[in-house]
Amino acid sequence: MCLGIPMQIVEINQFIARCAAKGVERDVSLFMLQHEALSAGDYVMVHVGYAIQKMTEQEAQSSWELLDEMVRLQDEINAQLASREI
Repeated sequence: MCLGIPMQIVEINQFIARCAAKGVERDVSLFMLQHEALSAGDYVMVHVGYAIQKMTEQEAQSSWELLDEMVRLQDEINAQLASREI
């Protein structure tokens, strides 16, 4: 399964952007979006170190809500499985 993570651009230096999400910062290649008008504050979908799509703040927030829900559900499943092992 492939997973893209929405991140906000903090700063841009040519084709490399410093991006942040949930307190984590990463350097991300903008090479695949070189024809997009991107600036600090914009949101991008990041996959394996590459920005693959520009997105709105609302799209990024919706994506994070879905990802947070998946983590919550997985935590519930893990807790149920752990309680059966006791």
